[in-house]
Amino acid sequence: MDDCVTPSFADLAADRQEFSAMGENSNRAAAEAAVRTLIEWAGDDPDREGLRDTPQRVVRSYEEFFAGYMQEPGEMLRRTFEETDGYDEIVLLKNVSFESHCEHHMVPIIGVAHVAYVPHNRVVGISKLARVVEAFGKRLQIQERLTQQIAKTIEQVLEPKGVGVVIEAQHQCMTTRGVKKSDVTMSTSCMLGCFRDNLATRSEFLDALRR
Repeated sequence: MDDCVTPSFADLAADRQEFSAMGENSNRAAAEAAVRTLIEWAGDDPDREGLRDTPQRVVRSYEEFFAGYMQEPGEMLRRTFEETDGYDEIVLLKNVSFESHCEHHMVPIIGVAHVAYVPHNRVVGISKLARVVEAFGKRLQIQERLTQQIAKTIEQVLEPKGVGVVIEAQHQCMTTRGVKKSDVTMSTSCMLGCFRDNLATRSEFLDALRR
């Protein structure tokens, strides 16, 4: 298995700042005009009743779809707890649902993430793990990078003994266009620390996903 790519917090912060600057400098009216152009290009009339407010609605929906650019996933993990009573086994959060968008066609990626780590003195609230998945998901993505970003962020902030992330998702760029294979699910994984080096730990994690 290849080494996972490491996204530094400096890179993530720069991405967020760049997106923020773009948002401040962009013209909302221009974004709405672009949607209007797409409606016309598709062959419909943007002035008819059903489409008249669509450009505004699309821009508002994009603010929600891509809210992750305005969030720092690492900061979500900063509040941790030391009162673990020596717990040093796998912490596993299964079936964290997420919706992302393919950066190649800007259509949905819909799936679940399974996130696990083995603590080293400190643990984090499980809702924070789900928020990290969501923050990275609400960006233009490819699944491979999304998987790595989640795992590396947990590793960098919590400094656990190991991290394992598995994502299973369907890509509408494949199910609704192109080859149109509706039953295909893509699976990706990133194993770090003891999940990578210790076969028993990795097997325990993967076996738990099958139950």
